[in-house]
Amino acid sequence: MLLSLMRRHAKSWLIKFLIAIIAVVFIFYFGYSFTSRNGVKVALVNGEPISGLEYQKAYRTLLEALQKDYKNVWSDNLIKVFDLKNRALENLINQKLVSQEAKRIGLDITEKEIQNEILSHPAFQFKGRFDESRYRSLLQHNRMKAEDFEAGVAQELLQKKIRQFLITFSPVTDQEILDHYTFSNQKAKISFIKILPEKFKESVSIDNTAMENYFNENKERYRVPEKIKITYITIDPDKFREKIPVNDQLIKDFYEDNIEMFKQEKQIKARHILFKLKRDASEDETNKVREKALSILKRAQGGEDFALLAKKYSEGPTREGGGDLGYFSKGQMIKPFEEAAFKMKKGQISDLVRTSFGFHIIKVEDIREAGTKSLEEVGEQIRETIIKNTSMDLAHEKALSLIDQMPYQVDLVQYARQHNVPISHSDYFSQNEPISDIGGDKKLWESIFSLQKKDMSELIEVGDRFFIILVVEKKPSRLPEIKEVSDGVKEDYIEHLAILKAKSVGEEYLAKLRGGKSWDDLIKESNLTPETTDFFTRQGPIPKIGYIPELQEAVFNLGENKRYPDRIFENEEGVFVIRWEGEEGIDEKKYTQEKERYRYSLLMAKHQDIFKDWLENLKKEATIEIVNPVSNE
Repeated sequence: MLLSLMRRHAKSWLIKFLIAIIAVVFIFYFGYSFTSRNGVKVALVNGEPISGLEYQKAYRTLLEALQKDYKNVWSDNLIKVFDLKNRALENLINQKLVSQEAKRIGLDITEKEIQNEILSHPAFQFKGRFDESRYRSLLQHNRMKAEDFEAGVAQELLQKKIRQFLITFSPVTDQEILDHYTFSNQKAKISFIKILPEKFKESVSIDNTAMENYFNENKERYRVPEKIKITYITIDPDKFREKIPVNDQLIKDFYEDNIEMFKQEKQIKARHILFKLKRDASEDETNKVREKALSILKRAQGGEDFALLAKKYSEGPTREGGGDLGYFSKGQMIKPFEEAAFKMKKGQISDLVRTSFGFHIIKVEDIREAGTKSLEEVGEQIRETIIKNTSMDLAHEKALSLIDQMPYQVDLVQYARQHNVPISHSDYFSQNEPISDIGGDKKLWESIFSLQKKDMSELIEVGDRFFIILVVEKKPSRLPEIKEVSDGVKEDYIEHLAILKAKSVGEEYLAKLRGGKSWDDLIKESNLTPETTDFFTRQGPIPKIGYIPELQEAVFNLGENKRYPDRIFENEEGVFVIRWEGEEGIDEKKYTQEKERYRYSLLMAKHQDIFKDWLENLKKEATIEIVNPVSNE
């Protein structure tokens, strides 16, 4: 927790002295090393060194990306949790291997290629052209030097060339596309009987020894997760609101300084009636939908209530609201719809407008012209903004001062009392459980659980409040004794026995069917109600059954000559005995339309797999020596 110690005492002469000493050490050690000895060697990849400077850059890039991702809940301990230092080294080793192999086979990246890639990058363009000031500004905002960014671009281009080189020897064939498309879009349907384990629960008998054996075989299911208990100080900006005076002059100054905030583009309030039509609809389908839309358009233009017509005939999500789209400005609607709406006058009803969704009838109900909202209109909004921003600033300053003044060894409860700030205590909680009144998400849990017992967090911001958290106790994950979870084990064991019974009944039914017994006769004998699904593909859940991958795969190996599989299937809904009922091949017309999309998808997947295998082979054949092992400690 050196960083926390330094931050808490950043104003003291001791820390300033320590920082000066550290700076001198860095200058003499790294300065001499990198300039005079071309960098401290961290590793050798086929005899080529990875220098300390290269490593520090790679590590810093990863660290900054992670800090950006975790923002207000960052903890230095996450460096260890994510094994960041070893990941940085692994990335560098991979880059060296790629570069070496590219050089061996004669691939290289020219300055012109790097320049073209940067010039065409959308992030650096303004009005369709490269903007150098935007380029420099974005790099500066991300604290990145141009040469470092350009080196990254070169590495990315090199990887693309390598991938292209590799895929040249393994193209995607038409047969592969057809096979993949067929696999994804072939359909089948089945009949099934469902045997519910619930029916057998009351009839099963429990043997304590057998139940204990069941527990021992399934102990991991009952593992008690790692838990922690925390004490925390809360600094709530709402407590500072009453201390913030806001007068008319302050509101006026804010308005004038931030006038751009109060400019609004032209907005239109409209309703619409949508008649859905597929993009690839036939001429007959299009004409049919157009005729229906024209008949409703005639009624709307004849004076009938537009909202009622929308409620009755619209096929869009705004139907229940009478087609109400509210106010919208340019850029918020699909292009043909927007172009038609912004040419209309208030109260006007459009002719039919065709978009990729179908045919629309539009009615413009109101128009707000472009302009700037007056000070009177936004005065209260500004007042609230000033109060909220200022209270957040005051709370943040208060939180930072609490951390700055905090002794390294501190009784947080006593410290909170001394500074008159609220302190709270949690019960034990595990990851994914709510944290008292803090709330939070996965990133907050990861950050807090990265702390050790008696560790103090950095300043954490969650939901517009600030927290300083101390881990009071920490219980490691463990496997419990059966007596601790006896009720749960008993319930699970009964369910287990009931499932076994249901499976036994299912297997008996299937054996009879495979032995030649009629499906209809078995249904009559068993007094079960069969069901039949709609046609389904291998993708997604099976209608009326749910998701059982093994069942889906088995179905597509059945047919007229073999209507029953070799086994029964189960999920949380029950046990299933199935019978194949039919299949549908692919739609040839649709295949032709989607073929290139599937080709691209297969190509990308192939790229990934081939490149991954290629890199793994390079690693196996390479001589990699770690000269100075990195550590997350």
